[in-house]
Amino acid sequence: MSALPALTLGIEEEYLLVDRDSLSLAEAPEGLIETCQADLEGQVSPEFLQCQIEVGTQVCATIADAREDLRRLRATVARRAAEHNLSPIAVSCHPFADWKHQHHTAKQRYDELQQALGGVARRMLICGMHIHVGIEDPALRIDLMPQLCYFLPHLLALSTSSPYWQGDDTKLASYRLTVFDNLPRTGLPPIFQSWPEYERTTGTLIDLGAIEDTTKIWWDLRPSHRFPTLETRICDASPRLEHALALAALTQAITRRLCRLRQQNLRWRLYDNFLISENRWRAQRYGITEGLIDFGDRSIKPFDALLDEFLDLLAEDDEALGTTGDLETLRDIVATGTSATRQRAVHADAARKGQDPGQAVVRHLIEEFHADL
Repeated sequence: MSALPALTLGIEEEYLLVDRDSLSLAEAPEGLIETCQADLEGQVSPEFLQCQIEVGTQVCATIADAREDLRRLRATVARRAAEHNLSPIAVSCHPFADWKHQHHTAKQRYDELQQALGGVARRMLICGMHIHVGIEDPALRIDLMPQLCYFLPHLLALSTSSPYWQGDDTKLASYRLTVFDNLPRTGLPPIFQSWPEYERTTGTLIDLGAIEDTTKIWWDLRPSHRFPTLETRICDASPRLEHALALAALTQAITRRLCRLRQQNLRWRLYDNFLISENRWRAQRYGITEGLIDFGDRSIKPFDALLDEFLDLLAEDDEALGTTGDLETLRDIVATGTSATRQRAVHADAARKGQDPGQAVVRHLIEEFHADL
């Protein structure tokens, strides 16, 4: 029996910067980026818009390592931002900001992106979280990718944090995905039979000059261009550190489970993207409140029942990876609601009290960012 891959973890998060007084978006001062980069040695960078900042953990052997590193990253950005009367928030959409008032970062990559995508790029006032799971063998990455796709809607549902857009309640749990899906080369990835087929297919666009490399392919799940990983890109940004880590732990455990199936010459059943897209939409629209389709028994199951099945399915992997507490955190998300639910509750409470609801939501998001630091 072949050994399981190391399944190391890496987490990338994008934050929005807000002014602590007005609670509106604020552009990152040059000094903020410089001090963060000096403190974090290449683990922080500007993002597409000047009101954004991105961090990335080191390669982490365990979720405990990821917790330590991500907490350090969040705490450092928060501390340095406070020196400029700013605060980061880890949320996929600011509740009342207008995208037309934002400016993209002056950097060659972002200048070219703006030129290539036109008006579509201007609306990209969104943030996400990317979870990398280390798999050295490219053939294994391609084999696992369509199997892992089945679980992407579940990850999205648990992470939803973008109900508001330009001050309006969109009635969606993840409006971010609506904006992101306007880009080319997004959504669920196609099914490839081999690594060479993946390289031939993506290489066609590279050879034609349509894209320079596979970093311009923004599927919900992709083989990373820079690292020997599968990169899950479906998740909204998580305001709370512990919720972000729980989603990373779940992704790692699912990947390990699929690897174990392969050791037994088995695999997760593949479903057409048409069906998975329906669950993706349900997650985007409702988060965890209306359940997802279980295609195996052809029923719509409430999310608490789905989570119970998940935790039973992943019990061996949970124990082996040492993620028991982290996966149990998922029960807290299901019991109390995702960030989308919490934001709506804060919004409604502020409106009842005659306060500014949008500002109340931002204050809430600032508090959640700092809660676990």
